[in-house]
Amino acid sequence: MPPSPSKSAADTAPQTLWLYQAQKTIHPRSVSGWFTSWRWVFVWLTQVLFYGLPWLMWNGRQALLFDLGARRFFIFGLVLHPQDLIYLTALLVVSAYSLFLFTTVAGRLWCGYTCPQTVYTEMFMWVERKIEGDRAARIKLDAGGWTMQRLWRRGGKHAAWIAMGLWTGFSFVGYFTPIRTLAAEVAGFGLGPWETFWIGFYGFATYLNAGYMREQVCKYICPYARFQSAMLDKDTLIISYDAERGEPRGSRSKKADPKALGLGECIDCNLCVQVCPTGIDIRKGLQYECIG
Repeated sequence: MPPSPSKSAADTAPQTLWLYQAQKTIHPRSVSGWFTSWRWVFVWLTQVLFYGLPWLMWNGRQALLFDLGARRFFIFGLVLHPQDLIYLTALLVVSAYSLFLFTTVAGRLWCGYTCPQTVYTEMFMWVERKIEGDRAARIKLDAGGWTMQRLWRRGGKHAAWIAMGLWTGFSFVGYFTPIRTLAAEVAGFGLGPWETFWIGFYGFATYLNAGYMREQVCKYICPYARFQSAMLDKDTLIISYDAERGEPRGSRSKKADPKALGLGECIDCNLCVQVCPTGIDIRKGLQYECIG
C-alpha cells in the first residue's frame, strides 16, 4: 500500500469559518398599483391618528392622555385608574387573537400595512426617493465617491429623517405629558430631563429602525416572523410564484412565442426581486422574510 502524501502545515492548520457576513444594502424599486395605494391609505390613517390625537381636546382637557403621575388614563370621556388595567388586558387579548385570525386568512396583513416598522419605513423610503432618486439613482450614488452632490443629498436625507424622528418622539411623549405644555417647554428650552430623554430615545429609535435597519428588524428581531408559519394553512392568501405558469423561465423577444421556445411566462427580469423591500426571490417559494 503506497504511503499517503504528507500534508503541509497550511492543510493541517485550523480553519476559521465565518457564519456571519455583511448585509448587502437593499435598494427597493418604487412600485405603484392597487396594493401600494392601500398601503398608503393605512400610512395616512395611522399617522393622522398618531400625530393628531394628542392635539384633540375633549371637555377642556386633552382627549387622550396617560397621566402616569396622577395615575389616571383619560380616553375621551372615559377615565381609567390602575385597578382598571383589566380592560387593557382584555383589549390586548382581543388584538392578539385578531392578529392570529388575520394572518390565518390573508397572511401577514399586519406586517405589510399597519405595523409601525413598515409604516415608518415606507415614509422614510419615500423621503429617500424624493431626495436621492429611485433605485438606479441610489445605487449609482452609493457606487460613486463622496462628491458634493452625494454629500448634500445624503445630508439632506438624514436631516429630514432626524426631523421626522424627533417629531415622532415629541408626539409620543405628548401622550404622557399634555402636548400643549410640552410644546411650550420645547419652545422655551425648558424641557425636563425625562421628557428630553424620551423624545430623544424614541426619535433615535425611529431614525435607526426606519432609516437604517428597515427589513433587518422584520427578519432578525421581530418574533412574529418566526412563528407565522404556524398560523398559515392551505387556504391562506399569500404572495407566491406560480411555477406551472412561469417555468421554465428565460428571456425572449416580445414577438417570440414562449410555447414555441419551450418557455414559461417568467422572462427572468428580476423585477420581483428589485421591488421586494426584504430583497428575497419569491420564485424560490414563500420565505419567513416576506412581509406581504
